[in-house]
Amino acid sequence: MPVTNVVKPHFLFTQCLYFFKVLIMKQLLVIRDADVGFKEKQAKYHTRTAARTILKKGNLIALLHVSKHNYYKLPGGGVDKGESIKEGLKREILEEVGCTFKLVGEIGEILEYRSEISLKQTSFCFLAEVEKEGKPEFTSEELENGFELVWITLDKAMNLVQNGKPDTYDGKFIVKRDFVFLKEAKQLLLSADATY
Repeated sequence: MPVTNVVKPHFLFTQCLYFFKVLIMKQLLVIRDADVGFKEKQAKYHTRTAARTILKKGNLIALLHVSKHNYYKLPGGGVDKGESIKEGLKREILEEVGCTFKLVGEIGEILEYRSEISLKQTSFCFLAEVEKEGKPEFTSEELENGFELVWITLDKAMNLVQNGKPDTYDGKFIVKRDFVFLKEAKQLLLSADATY
C-alpha cells in the first residue's frame, strides 16, 4: 500500500533553509592574518558574530570615518548574547547612525581569523534603506577613535575604504572585509537596476 502523507526530504530541507536563512548567506571571503600582512600565530579561537549594513539614503550610503586610525568602515558591530543577528544590527545602526531602517536584501558573509587576538568573527552584511533619521550616539571608545558619520556615494565609499591606511591590526581586517562587502553590494545593485 503506497504511503501518501510522506514529506519529501527536499521540502524539509527547503523549510530548514528558510528558517535559518540569515545563517546561510553566501560566503564572500575568508580573511586570515597573511591576507592583511601579518604572520599567523597559533591560537585557540573564540567566536563572535557581527552584523553590518550597506545603509542607503537615496543615492548615498552611510560610512564611518575612524579618523584616529586612518580608515573608513561600514556601520554595524557585534551581536550581543541573546540577540538575533537582525536585533544586533538594529541596535548597532541606532547607535552608530541614529536611524531606523528596513532591510531590502542580503549582501553575504565574511569570516575572519584574527590570530593575534584569538578571534574567529563571522560578519553578516545586509542591504538596507533608512526609514527614520536621527543622530548617532557613539560610545566613549568610538568617540576616542574619532568616529564620524558620513553620507557618500557607493563609488566614493569604495574608494575611501580601499585607500584607507589603517594603523591598527583590527583596522587592516576591517578595510579588507568592508571593501568586499561594498564591491558585492555594487554588483547586486547594478544587477537589480538592469532588471527594471
